[in-house]
Amino acid sequence: MEAQQGTRSPTDFLNSVLGRQVIVKLNSGIDYKGVLACLDGYMNIALENTEEYVDGVLKNKYGDTFIRGNNVLYISAEKSL
Repeated sequence: MEAQQGTRSPTDFLNSVLGRQVIVKLNSGIDYKGVLACLDGYMNIALENTEEYVDGVLKNKYGDTFIRGNNVLYISAEKSL
């Protein structure tokens, strides 16, 4: 079945943001901003140069971060400048 022009699947989106800055929101409300290094079919995520935000306030900075997929609410591409 051929995809309609302009229609993108979640997989297309995730492949397009690999290596780019993303925001990962957890079910707990905590946000992580970093470079999406890789992810798997369970939505386990590896980020590089990660910053942790609680209630919009920067709390910690990490090098590499692994986030278990069942904690992820959504992944958003950070807007390019």
